[in-house]
Amino acid sequence: MSRMRMTKEEELHIEEGLLTDDNRLLWEMILPSRLKRMYDVLSERTRYITILTEAVDDPHNQAAVLRSAEAFGIQDVHVVTGAAPFEPNKWVTRHADKWLNVHKHSSIEQAIRHLQQNGYQVYASYLGEGTIPLEQIDVSKPTVLLFGNEHRGVSEEALALADGKFVIPMNGFVQSFNISVAAAISLYEITKRAKQVAGERYHLSLAEKKEIYEHWMKLSLSPRLRKMVESQMGGSND
Repeated sequence: MSRMRMTKEEELHIEEGLLTDDNRLLWEMILPSRLKRMYDVLSERTRYITILTEAVDDPHNQAAVLRSAEAFGIQDVHVVTGAAPFEPNKWVTRHADKWLNVHKHSSIEQAIRHLQQNGYQVYASYLGEGTIPLEQIDVSKPTVLLFGNEHRGVSEEALALADGKFVIPMNGFVQSFNISVAAAISLYEITKRAKQVAGERYHLSLAEKKEIYEHWMKLSLSPRLRKMVESQMGGSND
């Protein structure tokens, strides 16, 4: 079942410390082309920018935000539920969510304070006074983009706790985008600038890469093989 010869890419990943004797059983079961694809995606992953959603109730919107986050290389998405449970539409996500770490919080206060205590500045999407344009957010610091309910927007409590408020400048008669569109536009703009400003700080550490790489490799196996590998490796990081 395992492969006898290593590719040049695998040799490089061993030198880097991502593939080790500890996870050899796992990576030898996966096609080299698949490993390379996961590695290429992992190389662009970040925790420097993340998203927090507050009371986004529509399953299609929940899913679209996850899909946009995955597409732009965001590894962590933070969620505070509202009237509806967090159950993203699987047809919309196209399984994008399985490559992410989704963190659910008990309240918006707990979520924002947790992120701030971990070094993030929180910027809330808002259409009222006191906002700055999206492109003026200072990305020299790790940043959270906060998006609120489809109809009510971000709560007053969240606005009071946030470090700042931002708006996507528009020139038409409409004043706002759907949350899924707003999240996609915001992530494109903020990640593009953050990569340039933050440099190496933008990317994951070696320890983070190794943990996520192993998790993704397990996800690439059939349930039967995954169970077998986890039992022999001594547990799961799912």
